[in-house]
Amino acid sequence: MRIEPFGVEIWMNEFELKCELNLAETCVESLTIEQLLALSGRNDQTLSELLPLKMTYGAIEGSDRLRDAIGAMYERQARDNIVVTHGTIGANSLVHQALVSRGDRVISVIPTYQQHYSIPESIGAEVVHLRLREENGYLPDLAELRELAAPGVRLIAINNPNNPTGALMDRAMLEEIAAIARAHDAWVLCDEVYRGTDQDGPGMTVSMADVYEKGISTAGMSKAFSLAGLRLGWVVAPREAINAVMHHRDYNTISVGMIDDYFAAMALESRDKVLARSQAITHGNLAMLAEWVEREPLISWVRPRSGTTALLKYGLDMPSRDFCVALLRETGVLFTPGSAMEMEGHVRIGYANAPAILKAGLGRVSEFLARRA
Repeated sequence: MRIEPFGVEIWMNEFELKCELNLAETCVESLTIEQLLALSGRNDQTLSELLPLKMTYGAIEGSDRLRDAIGAMYERQARDNIVVTHGTIGANSLVHQALVSRGDRVISVIPTYQQHYSIPESIGAEVVHLRLREENGYLPDLAELRELAAPGVRLIAINNPNNPTGALMDRAMLEEIAAIARAHDAWVLCDEVYRGTDQDGPGMTVSMADVYEKGISTAGMSKAFSLAGLRLGWVVAPREAINAVMHHRDYNTISVGMIDDYFAAMALESRDKVLARSQAITHGNLAMLAEWVEREPLISWVRPRSGTTALLKYGLDMPSRDFCVALLRETGVLFTPGSAMEMEGHVRIGYANAPAILKAGLGRVSEFLARRA
């Protein structure tokens, strides 16, 4: 099977460990185990619960405790509609492999995480792109989506909040997408790994799995929950889709790690406190970033409504990869080039690091831009 190189991941593999200030990072500042215990109302003695844990395979679909904690974040999902995976990246991959066949029509928004168009392309599906445009606030044009779906579509892949733009679809828009899919009996896969970081309201937009009877939601512990090191995600879907996913999952997962399952359940059972911390970081840091963008004549954007990333347009005549390499070499600051996401002329910034890191990094970027103004 041939698949396109994964632009963002190749970039991160090459440069992530070579920077001083990582503003390409997309996770909310990671928690330590000590911090997780504190947020969960536990202490070091809690770790003694792990001592008798036998290091065998865990529950195949994920422990009942964990799947119940996941289900509590949705309006009408129970453990039988949930399967645990190796990260959201594993969840997305399994859904595409399970539901898409050669010749199927798949619609993917773009920009998005590259899995959602490169995996179905590698399977032999007919993949059509629904480009998100700045003038629409990087929200999908529903009239265009209807036209693309008209020949018959198997799956529509979206992500909400959007990576890299931070655009956010509300319930009304998700319901309209569901109606378009319903007309063709199509699945809708919504990558919701940044769910829980909205800038307004309670911070948690409705999930596609709760909106549409053939809606599939994927998410994980990496972004909003600050626990990327657990490498744990999940698929929430109708049982028909879960069964199809399980057939493929048997070939590459068996079960997730028992310790990962344990700490993920602990975090989700205390999700209000974990997400309150994440939202405090993302709200404060986005305000800082917005002030910086306002001061920089070479930078423009559509302000994110959720997530941990923003897409910045820069007013320099140089390719985005050259921009990012020069920035890294001169300042030690790492961005992600738009060329890795089909968005040349832009860069992606992750703004959910510690505030001091973001402040220092933006200061260095200002100096970099001033030298080229």
